[in-house]
Amino acid sequence: MATGQPVEVYLDLMSQPCRAVHILLNCAKIPHRVRTVGLRRGENRSPEFTKLNPMQKVPVMVVDGFVLTESDAILKYLATKYNIPDHWYPRQPERRARVDEYTAWHHNNTRPHAARVFILEVLLPAQTGAQVEQGRLIRALSQLSETLGKLESMFLRRQAFLCGDDITVADLLAVCELMQPLGGGRDVLKDHPQLQRWRDRVQAAVGEAFDQAHAVLYAVRDRRRAKL
Repeated sequence: MATGQPVEVYLDLMSQPCRAVHILLNCAKIPHRVRTVGLRRGENRSPEFTKLNPMQKVPVMVVDGFVLTESDAILKYLATKYNIPDHWYPRQPERRARVDEYTAWHHNNTRPHAARVFILEVLLPAQTGAQVEQGRLIRALSQLSETLGKLESMFLRRQAFLCGDDITVADLLAVCELMQPLGGGRDVLKDHPQLQRWRDRVQAAVGEAFDQAHAVLYAVRDRRRAKL
């Protein structure tokens, strides 16, 4: 059951978890207000934001004075509190457990392995002016490739989405991470047709909310292309 007050979310859409929250809010039409926190400008370290989240990380959600951090918790809270379709975070125990199973695995696998490719290929060179360290990048891509294989064999298998026949918050978390290397012009799913089809299904399921959330990432990719 929703309250009369819109959800306040503190986001930077270069952040993968922030994009997942943004997509759910827009796709499920949950009334909300976005407060942009520029990570590259250090706004997450301001006294005001630090008071809100001492960890100085986004996303942060505020509902009627209730403050919640961590994207996994925020997504599941929103799906539980608001009157949105059950498929996002199913009430049926076994189906819900499948979502929890993926999201527990996600934070030590999909998230760090995809993020590392972006950090090595885009973030570190931008911060230091140094060339990409090819040896480290090759190792990161190899590790990510193993993770993608597990996504296909353990979770996607022959079903439409990671946790069954319907899209869930697990798909949002995963797809936003796997889109991140695109900021450097790298499509990490190009050799994984099964995962490409899954990504297409996720994009079709959420509609324009997908591109709205990824507009900042697309802009980073386009600026890099223009410099080549």
